[in-house]
Amino acid sequence: MRENNKQGMIHRTLDRIEYIGNRLPHPITLFFMFAGLVVLLSWVLALFDVMVEHNGETIAVQNLLSADGVQYMFTSAVDNFTGFAPLGTVLVTMLGIGIAERSGLISAMLRGLVTTVPKQLLTAALVFAGIMSSMAADAGYVVLTPLGAVLFAAIGRHPLAGLAAAFAGVSAGYSANLFITSLDPLLAGLTMEAAATSNASYAEGMNIAMNYYFMITSVFILTIVGTFVTDKIVEPRLGQYTGGVQEDEITTLSQAERKGVIASGISVLVTIAALALLIVPEWGPLRGEGGEIIQSPFFSSLVPIIFIAFLIPGIVYGIVTKSIKSDKDVADQMSETMATMGAYIVLAFAAGQFVAYFGETNMGIVLAIKGAEFINNVGFGGFPLILTFIAVAGFINLFIGSASAKWAIMAPVFVPMMMQLGYSPELTQVAYRIADSTTNIITPLMPYFAIVIAFAQKYDKKAGIGTLITTMIPYSIAFSIIWIIMLFAWVFFGWDLGPGSPLFYQN
Repeated sequence: MRENNKQGMIHRTLDRIEYIGNRLPHPITLFFMFAGLVVLLSWVLALFDVMVEHNGETIAVQNLLSADGVQYMFTSAVDNFTGFAPLGTVLVTMLGIGIAERSGLISAMLRGLVTTVPKQLLTAALVFAGIMSSMAADAGYVVLTPLGAVLFAAIGRHPLAGLAAAFAGVSAGYSANLFITSLDPLLAGLTMEAAATSNASYAEGMNIAMNYYFMITSVFILTIVGTFVTDKIVEPRLGQYTGGVQEDEITTLSQAERKGVIASGISVLVTIAALALLIVPEWGPLRGEGGEIIQSPFFSSLVPIIFIAFLIPGIVYGIVTKSIKSDKDVADQMSETMATMGAYIVLAFAAGQFVAYFGETNMGIVLAIKGAEFINNVGFGGFPLILTFIAVAGFINLFIGSASAKWAIMAPVFVPMMMQLGYSPELTQVAYRIADSTTNIITPLMPYFAIVIAFAQKYDKKAGIGTLITTMIPYSIAFSIIWIIMLFAWVFFGWDLGPGSPLFYQN
């Protein structure tokens, strides 16, 4: 009875948060209001000469109501929209996905999947795939998040639970992976540079895989936790979904559909082989100089590669099943896909202005540096200091989404400071990665937050910022707790965080 009361209290709290959040205006209106608030706040903070010192440079809050600020808002409006990070990624990827969807390939593959894969493993597979998707940079937001909703709807489960499971894996589990991703050299380079200011010889012995062992283990732990949260907390709270495909409506594949799936599978293998010729050989144009795949043009080409990976199999399937008879059908299907993206494009315009204004004012940088100063002045060490660091870094992540941008500000302060307290730069970086990942899914400032809302509204027209934040809070809390417990256990047993990457620093 006590457990039921506790669950009831949690659900009532989340319901209240959702109610308040969804009482807010439409997300498009809200982002315009946020942009206006940033403008007003920049004027107030500039009026009081709010500024910080960083690396010998004075950084002040820029007033967007000044002559230069007003000029910036007018002259940059188009660039803020077209330069909004997720816009091009989403639209280009959706062109390929649209062909795969409208030709019938995705539907056929999903029906084949749900009729063969044990349904009890679907949630875990979705969370795991989301975590692993960080190998493809941000593509998981565009591909896996809507796919999770479709998969759940296909077997009669609530699509928003599937969307949430995928979103949690992709975003809150972003730092975990079984392989080295582009994030590792990005953060490690800043960590090494910061460590060199305290001990250059120690920094020379560091490597980009400094958190590898911890992150490999995290994949399996987060998959288990994400599955539990989805099945035991998120989906029961969402209730029964009655607006989609029910389990008894799922039909097996026809002979033509099987032939189409097989042909599209062969086309995928041929496409992969062709792409491998561009990537694997030393002379491959997408391999880059020095043969470093992780830092090669390949990683900068993932969006068009994903576009091709969906486009070619979709066309092949359509030709085999007769759903595509000419190039006109391909063009029409692409156009139909873009027609469904109208709401997102408007949302991207509003969100693009808000994010750009926030960056232009320097308020995010000022907040990060003030947070760093706060931790530096709290006056205690050991695990309380590490926990405070995680909490502050997580809070700052609500306002500055870029992992590298935050770490570029925080690393020069905290890496040397933690080294003086006996903690290795590797440990400081892994604590930062925990904070950076777990709060991604509950901040509207995260660039892909808007597109996830757009995906959710396909299944619930009333879904808004409150719906998404409330749905993702249990993941954020659970991932934070389990990751902190893991870190404590790692320190207790004295395990290395990665190859040649100790927990403690000795000068």
